Amino acid sequence: MQRIERSVRHARLAGASFAVPLLVAGVLLGSGCTRHGEPPLRGPDPATRRTTQSGDVIGGEGRYGSLAWLGIPYAKPPVAERRWRAPEPPEAWTDARETVAHGAPCTQYASHFAGVTDLEPGTPAGQEDCLTLDVWTPRFADDRVPKGKARLPVMVWIHGGGNSIGTTAFYDGGNLAVRENVVVVAVQYRLGPFGYFRHAALRAGAETAAERSGNFAVLDLVRALEWVRDNIAAFGGDPGNVTIFGESAGGMNVYSLLLAPQARGLFHRAIAQSPGLPVGDPGKAERAADATDPGLPQSSTEIVLRLLERDGTASDRDAAKARLAAMSDQDVAGYLRGKGTMDLLTAYTADPSGMIRMPLAFTDGTVIPSDPLANLGRPEGHAPVPVMIGTNRDENKVFMFGQPDLITWRFWVLPRFVDENMYEARASYLSRIWKATGADEPAAALAASGRSPAYVYRFDWDEEPTVLGSDLSRMIGAAHGFEIPFVFGHFDLGKEGNVVWTDENLPGREELSASMMAYWAQFARTGKPGRGGSDLPEWPAWSGDDTMLLDTSDGGGVRMADVLETREQILADIEQDPRLPERWQRCAVYRDLVNFSRGFDKQQYWQIADGACAAFPLDEYPWGKR
Repeated sequence: MQRIERSVRHARLAGASFAVPLLVAGVLLGSGCTRHGEPPLRGPDPATRRTTQSGDVIGGEGRYGSLAWLGIPYAKPPVAERRWRAPEPPEAWTDARETVAHGAPCTQYASHFAGVTDLEPGTPAGQEDCLTLDVWTPRFADDRVPKGKARLPVMVWIHGGGNSIGTTAFYDGGNLAVRENVVVVAVQYRLGPFGYFRHAALRAGAETAAERSGNFAVLDLVRALEWVRDNIAAFGGDPGNVTIFGESAGGMNVYSLLLAPQARGLFHRAIAQSPGLPVGDPGKAERAADATDPGLPQSSTEIVLRLLERDGTASDRDAAKARLAAMSDQDVAGYLRGKGTMDLLTAYTADPSGMIRMPLAFTDGTVIPSDPLANLGRPEGHAPVPVMIGTNRDENKVFMFGQPDLITWRFWVLPRFVDENMYEARASYLSRIWKATGADEPAAALAASGRSPAYVYRFDWDEEPTVLGSDLSRMIGAAHGFEIPFVFGHFDLGKEGNVVWTDENLPGREELSASMMAYWAQFARTGKPGRGGSDLPEWPAWSGDDTMLLDTSDGGGVRMADVLETREQILADIEQDPRLPERWQRCAVYRDLVNFSRGFDKQQYWQIADGACAAFPLDEYPWGKR
């Protein structure tokens, strides 16, 4: 959910009963989540005893007729001196371990948005000892676990959440496992400042170049894939046929693993859903915000200064700077590792979503290369595996509710369009630039490398109901995260999320979900989505204009289309769009692209149409009544 870090801060988290379902729908809804308060599985069941390299585990009966093992440790707890270190294999245990409950969520702020949702939003939650994974398989007796060539494809899920919120407790891989005869694994990884932190003092004590990168979350995922390689055969999975798949920040992490030399050979296919390329600047991640070459507002130096002031070590910022300058690298590292978990977390401010806007996914040159897109285009620059990539037609709609120039709220709870044309236009261009930068450009690079065929999709489902006069099919549509319940075949999202699932849209949902599960699983089996192993339309590799549209029969069906997106064409279309007759309207769209995408920057904004937006400063929006 990488772009949510920017856009979700505008979401209106009203306390009313109707506002919350609308807002939560796109992210909470898109999580494929389990219902909180309901046991995730029945067990322990001695018949599910399996042997891993660390010891035996006992799981239980999951939903959909699956077997499941939850909360299996795949690494040592990254606590105390192990904070901000590369992960290591877990300690062994002697007695069989009951794995019938999800592991503790990684440290994060509680949120309505697919993270820790059983606490008041903004409450510090989770713990550092969180490196666990969950496994779902079809049901087979303990003496009938597939072996040898009969072992099943493995699909390893990486959750989204802006790399600062999220938990495997929101996902249920049982239906996908049973229906498609695959093994599904969901992984937790360090989040926020525990998963991404660069500071010279930590590099000085690092044992490897990878550890010096600061990309600890990526290293966690590498360790999880090593666990899969070493242990998944005990569950009937094929360690020689592993597919990684993830959404939003999880999709970005898929790209990170494609690029990371440390992950080579640990997976054999990759699926990136609504991804963005990792672009974290290592220097900006460290420098103070007032340095000659400024760092980011929540850089590691800014956080150290904030901590020194908070705990009384320094009386003000200048004193904190002086104190920091006098500390050795060993002193700084010891100081940071000695801080309490929540002291560190609360040194960061979060958006209303609970997500932290901070430096993430550093292009350090060791784990993630300095130019990710260029490396996807080089034969030796990435893992040589097939890649499926896609975005949703209306990615940003769910994040636009808090923009008062687009949505007004009657009686504080009923959303209504201010200007539906503007709403549709702005949503369209944000989603198109997401497809251009997140899917089409990477697909072109992968295809050019000659080593990784790419398969591109766009998810178009938009059959939400009208509730109390609010047409959710227009307001939310095929929004960010909505494809995930279809991939997992799991639509039970609890009271708030289920507002969009109706008896009327059930047949179409089930039809489309079956198609998507079939395509995803066939890709995992063979490296080609093909016809989904059945009679679906053939899905060819991307050759410049081949996108699979995923929709119900009423929406046109599953079909190939030429919907290539380029930055140049998007900018040209904005200038000619009849929905945007006035300059201020076009500038509002350009402003959206600056703030909520990676395809357009501030310098380009001032240059567009020979400086035509100069009268509409970025930092003075909204520009009065137009």
